[in-house]
Parts: sequence; structure tokens; C-alpha cells
Amino acid sequence: MIANFSNVFFHYFWEILPALAIGFFLSGLIQEFVPEKIISKHLGGKGIKPIFYTTLVGMLLPICCWGSLPIAIGLHKKGARLGPVISFLVATPATSVSALLVTWKLLGLKFTIFIFFAVILMGVIMGLIGNLFNIKPKEIIETICSECSKEKICHIHRKGFFAHVKSILKVAFVDMVKEIGPEILLGIFLAAIVDTFVPIGNLIKQYLTGAAGYAFSLIFGLLTYICSTATVPFVDALINQGMNIGAGMVMLLVGPVTSYGTILVLKKEFGLKLLMAYLFGLSALSLSLGYLFYLIY
Repeated sequence: MIANFSNVFFHYFWEILPALAIGFFLSGLIQEFVPEKIISKHLGGKGIKPIFYTTLVGMLLPICCWGSLPIAIGLHKKGARLGPVISFLVATPATSVSALLVTWKLLGLKFTIFIFFAVILMGVIMGLIGNLFNIKPKEIIETICSECSKEKICHIHRKGFFAHVKSILKVAFVDMVKEIGPEILLGIFLAAIVDTFVPIGNLIKQYLTGAAGYAFSLIFGLLTYICSTATVPFVDALINQGMNIGAGMVMLLVGPVTSYGTILVLKKEFGLKLLMAYLFGLSALSLSLGYLFYLIY
């Protein structure tokens, strides 16, 4: 059992490590080169436009929920409102170009079209919910040179190339790792426990071929990490075993969006109230959209 747990833990760790590295690095680039003024202008507004913008951008990025976390935290620290940050956290891992192509191949055009528009709807609604919370970033790094105007940040135009690289790497792989690294490791640990000690496959085959599949898909999706592309063949297998197609859609929508790491980081950065709103909103939306897909299909 211990050996199996270790294998699952390191499988998760090595699977998400590239995405985490990319996410940390992009966060470092944002911190180093993107002025607060730009993010505040485009992502700091109260309307639906910045939410819709981050939703579409997030859908195009091939980054999982683990990799999107440091980017979202970096955007928030730079001045983005919570709404666009939450919509980014939902839309980025929920689907991608590769996931949509695999969905088309395995599950058909109806699944593909529905999940495309469902992710947009989820991202926008969750972003609007996020804008209801007025949560300031815990730390805003802003260094103004006395010789520069207040609209320019000294370190952007005074540093040399290697100084930029040093700052990016420090933010990405020192500051961000210290801030959310422990929560991510704990999330992997909990996910490995679930995969090791819970006979999920047997439960689905024996008990969850009917309406109960909705509840199971939701709980399983909330508590485990499955990337958007890998979710598709998994859901295809479940449907072939008899799972309700609406429950399969629930798994496709919520499975890639949440993980223990996401839950722990959101709790630490934004508080319990925001986390509860995030989980409740995702649960209600995924179940409603899953049942709607069942009716349409």
C-alpha cells in the first residue's frame, strides 16, 4: 500500500511539474515586465469585458489548474480584479484546443460544441461572482525610481538583461514557490491518498450507472485532478460502462478545474468565503449544465 501511494504521489508530481514550472515562469514574467497600469486598465474594470477577455484567453492556453494558479495569483498582485482572476482559474484548465479535438474524436461533435460554450458560460458567471468580493492582494510589489515619472517602474528600464533574468527567476521559483508551494504539495499528497485508498473504478461500475453518477462525478471532480485532455478518454470509458451522459459532462466540466491544490491556495490567498462561493458556484453550474446536456442529447 505504501509503495502504491508513493508511485501515485510521484506520478502526480512529475505529471504536473512541467505545467507548474511554466506557470511559475509566466508569473515571473508578469511581475517583471507587465506594469500595474496595464493590468488595472484591462483587467481591473467592473464590467463583463475583462471577465470575458480572460475567459477566452484562458481557454486558449494549454495550462492545467496547477499551472494556472501562480499566473492567477500574479495577475491579482498586479492589480487585476478578482472576477477576471477567477474566470481565468476556471476557463484555463477547463478545456484547450487539444482537449476539444480529443472530445470531437471520442465523444462527438455535440459534446465538443456544448463544452466549448459551457466553459465560456462558467468562466463569465464565476467571474461575476468573483467581482462581488473586494479582496486586496496580500502584497503588492511596486518600486518607483525618484528620477522617473510615477507611470514608469524603475526596474523595467534601468535593469540589464541578466538582472531581469535574475528577478524573473527569483519571483518564479523562490517567491511563488514559498507562497503556494506547500499548499500544492499538500494537494498532491491528498490526491494520492484518494487514488490509492478509494476503489473509484469499482464504485462506478457497480453503483453509479444511473442518476447517482451526477453526485459522484461532482465529488470526484472536485477532489481529484484530471487534466482536460486526459478527462476525455476517462469519461468516454465511464459512459461506455453505463454512466449517464449528463454525469459524464459534469466530470468534463468540473474535473480539470479543481484540485486539492486549488482549494488550499484559494483558501490561503482569498479566504474561506471566496472558496465556498467558488466551490458552490462550480457545483451548481456543472450539475445544471450536465443535466441540460442530458436533456438536449
